Amino acid sequence: MELCNYEDIRQLLSRHGFHFSKSMGQNFLIAEWVPQEMVARAGISSQDGVLEIGPGIGPLTQQLALCAGHVTAVELDRSLLPILEETMAPHNNVNIICADIIKAEISTLVHENLRGFTPKVCANLPYNITTPVLTALLEAKCFSSITVMIQREVARRICAAPGTADYGAFSVYCQYHADPELLFDVGPECFLPPPKVTSSVITLRTRSAPPVRVRDEAFFFRVVKAAFAQRRKTLLNALSAVFGGPDGKECIRRAIADCGLPEAVRGERLGIPEFAALADLLNPFRSEQS
Repeated sequence: MELCNYEDIRQLLSRHGFHFSKSMGQNFLIAEWVPQEMVARAGISSQDGVLEIGPGIGPLTQQLALCAGHVTAVELDRSLLPILEETMAPHNNVNIICADIIKAEISTLVHENLRGFTPKVCANLPYNITTPVLTALLEAKCFSSITVMIQREVARRICAAPGTADYGAFSVYCQYHADPELLFDVGPECFLPPPKVTSSVITLRTRSAPPVRVRDEAFFFRVVKAAFAQRRKTLLNALSAVFGGPDGKECIRRAIADCGLPEAVRGERLGIPEFAALADLLNPFRSEQS
C-alpha cells in the first residue's frame, strides 16, 4: 500500500469509514517526496528513537520506521488507530499511543518509550497546536533535534532575525533554546484535503546550554514578552507599561542607556544578548518593586 497515493488513501479511508475532522486540523500527505525528504533532512538513523505527533494514516511514520531504531507516534484521534494498526503492521519498531500530546508528560513519554536511543522529534504538526507543542517539546529538554512541518508563517517567525518584520517573542524563545533552520516549503497541493496555506519544514537543533547566561530565566522571558506586547511602542514605553511604578520609567531608561542602546529603540531591534543584558540590569529593580 502506498500511503501517499490518492487512490490507495481513498480506499483505505473508505474501508475504515473515516471522515476528516476540521477541528483536529487533519490534512494527509499525498506527495511521497515530503516524508522522505523530512526524514533525510532530520538525519534519522538506527541510533535514534523518534517521537512523532499526529501520524494520521502513517506516511511519515512509515519512512521513519525504515530509518530509525524506534518510533513512538502519538495520535489523538481514536478513529485513526485501526487504520494505523493496518498501515504499520509491517513495522515492528513502531508503537502507537492514543493521547493528547498537550496533556502528556513528555519527559516520561521519552523515558518509557525511547530509552537507549538518541531522542528526536519528527512530525507534521497540526497548525492549531503548533506553538504550545513546540514550547512543550523545547521545555522538556529531551531531544537532540526537533524537525517539524508547520505553517510557513510560523516557521518564518521562529527563524527570524532581529530587526525583521517576522521577529518576535516566540523567535527569541525558540532561538534561546535551539538553533532553528528553515529547510523547505510544502505547497497545499501536497495534502488531502489541501490546506489554505503553505507549510514549511524546519529543524531546531536543541542547545546544550543557552547562547547567553541570564540571572533569572523567567524574568528574562517576561522582559522579552513585554518588549513585544505593543510593537509600535518604543522599548522604554513598552517595558514601562509592565514594569512601571513611581520611579519605574526612569530606572528602565537608565538600564537601556547602560546597555548602550538608544532611548528610542524598539524591542524588535534587540537580539538575545541585548535582552539578556537588559533583563539582568532590571532584575534588581524588579526585586525592589516587589
